[in-house]
Amino acid sequence: MFDPKTHLDLQYYVYLLKNPITKKPFYVGKGKENRVFDHLNQALSDEEATSLKYDTLREIEQSGSHVEHVIVQHGLTEEESYKVETALMDTLNYLGFDLTNLVSGHHALDRGLMTTDEIKRLYNAEKLDALGEDAVLININRKYERNTGPDAIYQATKGIWAIDKNRLIDKESGAFLRKYVLSEYRGLIVEVFEVEEWYQEERGYSSGPKKEAGETRMGMSFAGKVAPNSIRNLYIHKSVAHHKKQGSASAHRFTLGGE
Repeated sequence: MFDPKTHLDLQYYVYLLKNPITKKPFYVGKGKENRVFDHLNQALSDEEATSLKYDTLREIEQSGSHVEHVIVQHGLTEEESYKVETALMDTLNYLGFDLTNLVSGHHALDRGLMTTDEIKRLYNAEKLDALGEDAVLININRKYERNTGPDAIYQATKGIWAIDKNRLIDKESGAFLRKYVLSEYRGLIVEVFEVEEWYQEERGYSSGPKKEAGETRMGMSFAGKVAPNSIRNLYIHKSVAHHKKQGSASAHRFTLGGE
């Protein structure tokens, strides 16, 4: 633990939790005072705290090794620490490290790591200000891995999403209310799919008592194909970055002007 004098000198800082067995970082964080040590303390003192991060910490300690705490940069303001955290998190994810962070860094969606081609497309793309009533927009930032083949966008988009079935399918007639799915990656529409079938699948729980009790929750997925050009050209390569709000947790949208 850091002493009070060190707290004053550190100010805000960005840190890594590193696995001494694999020699790789598995978590990126920011904070001040003794924040860097809180994760391990929580993992060891609270058995009900369940996540990939906590499981990794316990596995390291149970093996007889000890997690390595690395301060990447200190003496920062809070805003500076957000930026360093995001840059580090984006870079490690891009390089293939399996971080246990559950959320992206501050401004990761609109200002995070991008290729030069993505930057050019983002800032020169035509803005999209409205969705058709038969369309839903799905954000695939967390599911899509770039340069993983032509089917990767489709697989990331179809997912299993926490969407009310009644917003997709008419309850009485069974007709599709949303026939087209727009794939949004880093503020750009990267593909448009025509839905052939909406169906429910089990999403499960990632952690916590409900997972341990074997409870499940249902989500929506779809089967489809790339939309015909008459529809695809309405949306493809257009930007919705100007509609994105920092901290928004929803991965899907039915409008661009607020719901």
